[in-house]
Amino acid sequence: MTPVFAHGSLRLYLLSLLAEQPRHGYELIQALSDRFGGTYIPSAGTIYPRLAKLEDEGLVTKSTDGRKTVYEITDAGREELLAREGDLDAIETEVSDSVRRLADEVRFSVTEAMKSLRADLASAKRQAREDVPAQSSGTAAEPGAAIRLESNRALHEADLVLNEFRQQLRADLRRRAAVARVPAATVPELRRRLDEVRAGILASIGH
Repeated sequence: MTPVFAHGSLRLYLLSLLAEQPRHGYELIQALSDRFGGTYIPSAGTIYPRLAKLEDEGLVTKSTDGRKTVYEITDAGREELLAREGDLDAIETEVSDSVRRLADEVRFSVTEAMKSLRADLASAKRQAREDVPAQSSGTAAEPGAAIRLESNRALHEADLVLNEFRQQLRADLRRRAAVARVPAATVPELRRRLDEVRAGILASIGH
C-alpha cells in the first residue's frame, strides 16, 4: 500500500485532531480510521511515538483518566497550528487524495479477485464440457463434471471467506493492541482453534 502521509504530515494532523478535543490514543486511531473510511488504520507503533515527540516539544500534555492516557493540545501547540495553517490545508487536501487513492486500491484488489474467480470458474466449466463424451444427439453432462464444477466453486468461495476472516481478525487485533496489550498466549490459542476448525472441516468432507 502506498504511503498515506508525507514526512511530518501525520504529526501536524494529530495536533489538529487534538485541537478539536482531548483524546486518548485509541480515539486518535479511530478518528484517523473514520477520516479514511476504514481504508487506513494506523498502528499504535505509528501513533504513540509521535505523541511522545509532541509532548517532548511541549505541544501536547497527557493526563491519566482511569486506565487511559488522555492527550491535550497546549497553547504552544495551538500556536504551531496557527503558524502552519497553510500546511494544514495542504494536508487536508493530501488526506482527501489519499482516501480516493486507497479506495481505488481496494476496488482494484476486489476487481482483480473477482476477475480471477470468474476466470477460474469459466476454466472449470470449459474443462467440464471437454470431459463430457459426445453423444449422437448432442452433449450429455457427466455427473462427475457437475461435481467438479461445484467443488471448484466451493473452493473459491472458501478462499474468499478465509481472506475476509484474516482481514477482519487482523483489524480486530490491531484495534485491541491500540488500547491494551495482546497477550502472548493469543498466538498458540489462535493456532489451536484454527487446527480444530481445520480438522472439523476435513472430517465433514470425508478426509
